[in-house]
Amino acid sequence: MYICLEGIDGSGKSTQLECLGKWLEKCGFAVTRIREPTDSIVGQLIRKMLQSPSAQDESFQRTLALLFAADRTLLMDTIHKEEEMNRIVLSDRSFYSSLAYQNGEEWIDQINHYALKPDLVILLDLETETAISRCEGKDNFEEKDFLDKVRKKYLKLAKQHDFMVVNANNGVNKVHADIKRIVAPKLGMCI
Repeated sequence: MYICLEGIDGSGKSTQLECLGKWLEKCGFAVTRIREPTDSIVGQLIRKMLQSPSAQDESFQRTLALLFAADRTLLMDTIHKEEEMNRIVLSDRSFYSSLAYQNGEEWIDQINHYALKPDLVILLDLETETAISRCEGKDNFEEKDFLDKVRKKYLKLAKQHDFMVVNANNGVNKVHADIKRIVAPKLGMCI
């Protein structure tokens, strides 16, 4: 199974991914954790570019969208191999992040044609101000107006693609419990 956690910067994806992974491993599942961008050469370039002052410019965004699609293409083999070994793949972001963060939904869909869609997407939703207070200020996307727009796009995507939405304004333990309640039945588990 391929499970993805999505949400704006500062929503707690990395923390919750780690909590979910540890819980699943405790329950006897083999788990692989991935993130986007990856640690590949392409992913490292993306991370560097995200720190550019012009990262939100339209032409820069198109370039980033193409790089994210390329990075995702490299990741597909890993996901397929892990699923063939009956491992649960937990991802910090997927192609839905490109849909939320970048403009041109139709074009984003086209360039991500080969990207795998997660079996389950959990959107960690929270107030933008709270998210910004949690961010470390590493890139140019952690601004209120921008993240407000991204949050609205995520909520729209959640309705269109049947994401499970979790209130990430709650504490770490409550959010983790909510995620477990979503994941357990998908894996035939009771909690």
